[in-house]
Amino acid sequence: MTENLSATIPSDDGAGRDPFWFLGGRVRLLVPGASTGGALSVMEFNDTKGHATPLHVHDGEDEVWIVLDGEISFFVGDKRYDLGAGAVAHGPRGVPHGYLVRSPQSRMAVAFGPSGIENWFTSNGSPVSHVDDAPAAFDLGTIVASAEAYRLRVAGPPPTE
Repeated sequence: MTENLSATIPSDDGAGRDPFWFLGGRVRLLVPGASTGGALSVMEFNDTKGHATPLHVHDGEDEVWIVLDGEISFFVGDKRYDLGAGAVAHGPRGVPHGYLVRSPQSRMAVAFGPSGIENWFTSNGSPVSHVDDAPAAFDLGTIVASAEAYRLRVAGPPPTE
C-alpha cells in the first residue's frame, strides 16, 4: 500500500509564505537553511520571457535547478542546456552559470547546498503586494555589491539567445 505523505518544513522566521520581487521576478523561500541545519535551502522562481541572470559564480554552494513550468536555457561554463518542465540542471560551485527564460512564463525550484545564499536573496528583495502588476524597481549596483559577503560574484553579462 502506498501512502501519500507530505510535510511542511517548519520555519521560525515565517519564510516561504510570502513572495518577494528579486531582479524583476517573483521569488519565494520554500525551505530556509535554518530548517535543514544549514544543509540546503530551496527557493521558487517565477520569471517571464527574456528574464536572465548575469553570469555569476557561487564560491560557497552548488545550485540545482528544477524546471516546473516553461522553457529555460541554462548556461554552465561553456555549455548551454535548453530545458523544459521536468528537467533538472546543476550549477556547480566555482563554475560561471546563469539562465535565460525562453517561454512567456516560467517557474522553477532551485536548491542551494549548503544553505546561506537565500539570505542574500531575501535581504535584497522587496515584498509583493496584492496590487502589484509589475516587478518592483531595484538597484542592480547595490544588489551586486552586497553579493561579495555571500561569496557570489558576477562573471559576465546576462546570456542572450
